[in-house]
Amino acid sequence: MSRFLFILSLVIAASAALFVSAMNAGRVDIELAFARFDSPLGVALVITFTVGMLIGLFWRVSWIASLLSERGRLRRALRIAEDRARQADR
Repeated sequence: MSRFLFILSLVIAASAALFVSAMNAGRVDIELAFARFDSPLGVALVITFTVGMLIGLFWRVSWIASLLSERGRLRRALRIAEDRARQADR
């Protein structure tokens, strides 16, 4: 079921990107720090949205990785504290 929903969401996203590209056929100049491009407006919008989503995804992954690292550090500290408490009880 999960795979079906993933494929369905990809098809919907691709259809939306195709629709946006078709409805915005005008051309636009894109000037970056190192290059200059001439592209249809719809393609530029879809690429910008995709790049933004990927940057957000990478930021979120790094945030989750730091949380998992902190959780591991806290588990080790808890284990050490429990061992010390057991040794103090003896």
